[in-house]
Amino acid sequence: MFTQFEHFAATSLMGSPEEAPPRKDGHLQFDRDWEKMAFGVAIALSKQGYYEWEEFRQTLIATIGEWEATHELDDPEWDYYQCWLTALEKLVVAAGVLKPGELESQLSQLLNCKATTA
Repeated sequence: MFTQFEHFAATSLMGSPEEAPPRKDGHLQFDRDWEKMAFGVAIALSKQGYYEWEEFRQTLIATIGEWEATHELDDPEWDYYQCWLTALEKLVVAAGVLKPGELESQLSQLLNCKATTA
């Protein structure tokens, strides 16, 4: 169950198809564990005040725009959550939470920790 902030954050991205997370049967769709982790980390860091949610949303929109400007729109390499991860990394680096290039290794460590304790 989402808190009010989490519900707001998730639904604020549902405004237009270009910026909305992938959905299946009306629910958020995550194909890989790291996508769920990145989604949750983005919401948690905003909730903790490292950046405003609107700042994340605008960074994500800009990141998607950057990808689209350098790729064909039907490029099979398109990956919404890779753009999400890039936007998240931009903000956590700007906030001083992590250094450039550390985000993926931190998420990997979290996923491995989860896998070994389950």
